[in-house]
Amino acid sequence: MKRLLLFATLVISSSLAAPAFAAAPEAASPEVVRTGLMLTLLAFVPAIIVSMTSFIRIAIVLAMVRHAFGMPETPPNMVLVSLALLLTSFVMAPTFASVNEGALKPFLAGEISVDAAMEAGAAPLRDFMLAQTRDEDLASIYAMSGAEPPATPAEVDLFKLAPAFILNELRVSFTIGFVILLPFLLIELVVASILLSLGMMMVPPATISLPIKLLMFVVIDGWALVIEGVVGSFR
Repeated sequence: MKRLLLFATLVISSSLAAPAFAAAPEAASPEVVRTGLMLTLLAFVPAIIVSMTSFIRIAIVLAMVRHAFGMPETPPNMVLVSLALLLTSFVMAPTFASVNEGALKPFLAGEISVDAAMEAGAAPLRDFMLAQTRDEDLASIYAMSGAEPPATPAEVDLFKLAPAFILNELRVSFTIGFVILLPFLLIELVVASILLSLGMMMVPPATISLPIKLLMFVVIDGWALVIEGVVGSFR
């Protein structure tokens, strides 16, 4: 399973960083095996994108922006997911390029074995996740598993690093979400107080606050600020 996930990472990097492959030579057994293996491992691409890339933080922050307006269906899920995927490819481009150059291309050229490709492809992905993960989260995961903490970053198990990485991504995305939600909450409170003072208790505050929030967000170019903030939060 570990090898399957790592090799699927190589497939992602190929699609984002590598040019189209040259026409394959006449049918050769190793090439057929490699092609069949890559096609099979494509099923693991969604799991890797969700658990080992910047997609988690970006998707959660964008969803919180939508809920801050009180419009759970606008923008549609397809729009937010597409934007999150594009931003993820932007953030992860250096990592995928390293995987492509160090593991995928040599493997497809027959210069290295599968095991060597796995190790070479895992290193850039491990470095990215370690840069975002707190030592406390990683130590907690190792403590729960009963395993000894690694002595060096290269010894960190990806299947223990991934949960620690996800915990950190959830923490950071909720922190960013709090900063985003606070101004909208203040607008809601001000509008509710004004309506109450005018005796308009039957008017839902959201009816008045929604246009105000939209206007404020457009004036300050909110989407650009949110995207710059969440992309800039990656180390």
